[in-house]
Amino acid sequence: MAFSLNSYPVVYRAQYGEKGWSGEYLEKPHKTPAEEAALGAKEQEALSASRNFYGDMPLVNYTTQYGLSCFEGLKALPQKNGGLAIFRPDQNAARFRRSMRGLFMPELPEDIFLAACVETVKKNAALGFQPEYKKEWEKDSFQSADSIYIRPFSYAEGGIGVNISHNPWFMVINTPVSAYFSGGSSDAVVTDRIRATPRGTGWIKAASNYTIAALAKHEAVEKGYMECVFLDAEHHKYVEEGSSCNIFFYLKSGELATPELGDTILPGITRSSIIELARDRNIKVSERKISIDEALSETKECFVSGTAVGATPLGSLTCGEKKVIFNDGKTGDLTAELRDTIKGIQYGTLNDDKGWMLKVL
Repeated sequence: MAFSLNSYPVVYRAQYGEKGWSGEYLEKPHKTPAEEAALGAKEQEALSASRNFYGDMPLVNYTTQYGLSCFEGLKALPQKNGGLAIFRPDQNAARFRRSMRGLFMPELPEDIFLAACVETVKKNAALGFQPEYKKEWEKDSFQSADSIYIRPFSYAEGGIGVNISHNPWFMVINTPVSAYFSGGSSDAVVTDRIRATPRGTGWIKAASNYTIAALAKHEAVEKGYMECVFLDAEHHKYVEEGSSCNIFFYLKSGELATPELGDTILPGITRSSIIELARDRNIKVSERKISIDEALSETKECFVSGTAVGATPLGSLTCGEKKVIFNDGKTGDLTAELRDTIKGIQYGTLNDDKGWMLKVL
């Protein structure tokens, strides 16, 4: 399933005006989850479409015309002992505020962000829209597990002509989500496209950043790869990110290396969590420049990280005519340990000693 456009009925919407932010919860058309599941394909499509349209919001605006928007992605996860909890939403709230600042939008207070995420999950769950914990998920380290994807985003006021947004909307929707990558290939390829440039918006979770990522990912998949990897814009030699995720290299020396943050790399929340967990295990973690040559010659395990992908191993990386297979194409021990620890904390099978999970239900 991965992402689904069949969003849950309750959404949050706020707009910035003369008196600051003013918001409301909207309940879009719906039936019970069981009744919706029983609908035919065309009926389901029509119902989904009715929840995805807002007739009182402008079609022509700075978001639809110029990609001027930012967004977040976070998950509410069913817990082994019951209920739902959100993984590190305070970090998403802070990053969203930084993104809005970077796009010269009025900043959204973090308490509004957090309340909207929590309350949309609660209100949708009250209508029956929530996944139930399944013991079987533990067998594959939650790689096939379901969760609620929370998508907060900005949407500009009406306008045409290149400009910034002074009175944006802030929206929060919930959708069901499962595994991001489909089974099969775990191979990645270096793309010759450039994701971000110095003094650009690479450090912002901006909608416009993902156009190039979508094109490069499509090209990679068409060639039989699971993922693409970007190099830097200036030297075309240093590894930066995957299509929508950060990347880690566990080197033969025992060092876990990931590209250093700057204005071309998104500061991932899963990324920072992995760094903390690795250092807890006395693993040397370096945030630094990593050349593609070093990555290909010195890596024994490689994985990508993000809200959607978790910590997903890459079986190989191809750059031009050179292909390197990591750990015989199998998930490495460190990759598995870090992946399983994060998933265990998220789904409540491990103690949350970090205080990362915010209980919702």
